[in-house]
Amino acid sequence: ELENQLTTKSKMLEELKQSLAFKGSADQTPETLSLRIPELCEMMDSLVSQVAQVKSSMLSVVEKWRSYEDTYKEIKLKIIRYAYFKDHNKCSAGSLNTVKHQVKILK
Repeated sequence: ELENQLTTKSKMLEELKQSLAFKGSADQTPETLSLRIPELCEMMDSLVSQVAQVKSSMLSVVEKWRSYEDTYKEIKLKIIRYAYFKDHNKCSAGSLNTVKHQVKILK
């Protein structure tokens, strides 16, 4: 989604540059230039607004990624602990039948 937004913004910027180049080659009297100033300001405001939207989207994605990383680290640590305890806490008595037999002998 963000990649599509950035591509769209890049295309708009290219169109704006081409528009300026095309209109710049036409007559550049002060009157025609003064008529274009509000149009350019509006385009600039639009671009600034769109950049702010992309920034907020990126911040949201970065925050979600941090949350994912924290969760991943926590789960990985729990898996390592589980594997450690599983390997080091094996019952030395053996099967349940063996334990029952040993209990009978002790009685």
